[in-house]
Amino acid sequence: MKKTLSFLSLALVSALTLPQMVLAVGEENYNNYVSSINLGSADLFTTVINAVNWILGLLILIAVIIILVGGFKWMTAGGNDDKISGARQTIVSGIIGLIIVLAAYAIASFVITQFSGLTGGIITT
Repeated sequence: MKKTLSFLSLALVSALTLPQMVLAVGEENYNNYVSSINLGSADLFTTVINAVNWILGLLILIAVIIILVGGFKWMTAGGNDDKISGARQTIVSGIIGLIIVLAAYAIASFVITQFSGLTGGIITT
């Protein structure tokens, strides 16, 4: 209990002092500080497209890893029917997940293309 209160008090003090530390840059050095962060200059639409593509790519990677794990389970099952059926279920689940993610990618690509046409921009995904 004592450790929990000590941790909570430390977290509270940190949360209360963090804004002051961040704002301690000073107004005269603010422009130099902001320009040194180098966040880029992409617009919101392009940033959202890149984030969606990155997340969908990560989900595809996870689905492929699930399929590979199922294949490994199958190869190491040693002829045990219960382990083989579990491995088969893992592979089927990975394939279903891969299909869902690819469908989501197709839908997202279609929506992005339609929004791009509405705004008059040309977006390449």
